[in-house]
Amino acid sequence: MASKELCEVVSGNSRFANKFYNFIAEEEKGKNVFFSPISAHTVLAMAYQGAAGKTAESFASTLHVSDQDSASTGYSDVMKSLNSVEDVMLHIANKIYVMDGFPLKEKFHKRAKDHFLSEAESVNFAQSAESAKKINGWVEDKTNSKIKDLIKPSVLDQLTRLVLVNAIYFKGNWAHPFRKEATIKEKFYISETESVDCDMMHITKHFNYRDDEKLDAQVLEMKYSNKDVSMVFILPHKRTGIEELEKKLVDVDLSNITDGMRSMEVEVSLPKFKIETEMDLKSVLTKMGLGVIFEPGKADFSEVSESDEPLYVSKVIQKAFIEVNEEGAEAAAATGVVISANRCAIIRLKCAFRADHPFLLFLQCKFENLRVTIFSGQIAAPTNAIS
Repeated sequence: MASKELCEVVSGNSRFANKFYNFIAEEEKGKNVFFSPISAHTVLAMAYQGAAGKTAESFASTLHVSDQDSASTGYSDVMKSLNSVEDVMLHIANKIYVMDGFPLKEKFHKRAKDHFLSEAESVNFAQSAESAKKINGWVEDKTNSKIKDLIKPSVLDQLTRLVLVNAIYFKGNWAHPFRKEATIKEKFYISETESVDCDMMHITKHFNYRDDEKLDAQVLEMKYSNKDVSMVFILPHKRTGIEELEKKLVDVDLSNITDGMRSMEVEVSLPKFKIETEMDLKSVLTKMGLGVIFEPGKADFSEVSESDEPLYVSKVIQKAFIEVNEEGAEAAAATGVVISANRCAIIRLKCAFRADHPFLLFLQCKFENLRVTIFSGQIAAPTNAIS
């Protein structure tokens, strides 16, 4: 049975993911969007452990968790559960890089180590190129070389005190793979009349499916070899219906998005694609109510270190990668926090899910009867389709 803290963290991640996606999609209108809400939520929850006062209150409201104890206890369960999923490759890892001679408070260090499974390593950030190489090497290793150069040397200097990093990697095979010989060149509509060519995959099998009238969209769930891991696709009925769909999803709990689905035979047409993204999250997190962490003199991270030196966050960066093909999907993401000193009818027996226009996707994992969203995205145009 899931603990109260685990339920709170999973629910908080779902609400955080919704708002996060809404702001990202607004900033990246008409572009492919892909990110890991759990990666951002995890590393921010770890930073939250060192916050106090109004900064801590801002973390609580933005992450949708009641307090630091709930966040750390809940993530202790999340880390253990995600790292023990069988039949797919799913790894989530955290690490703290701390300036040489900068003493961490015992409580912060212990929670990061015991609950977020994070090691702490001392580096000299004044040697920016060497420090960046070390951090990026760790990220590259944890994401099977999919995420490279997360931290640029230019964001590190002698005033950098901490870099908190989360890395997550996924690779899984579909429970029902597509046949490669069924993949053909077809049109993907980026507007009502404009289109680009893409490699469209085809399969007809029983999948969980529903036609959602409220969302004016089709919802399809495709499982991986581990049936607790799945990709959920939401396809608006209209070719240009993605913005309307995004607005309707703002208040939808993504952890319940598959409720009410039923298994039925579906003719699926899905484009192959490969997408890499890089985002500076300062703007989005500020809009979400976490702007105080970036303000020197206002940010309160007094629970991080024994030093009296005031700290603030100078950068929150996420890079993400996904590749979807006939065998399955491969995805990775890393988030770094740098802290410095100062459509068809449902009654039909068979229907078609034809993703030939912009759609949303959510990679989810189920454990303890809870569903957590690992990756989210919008495919506006599969321009990076794999040939």
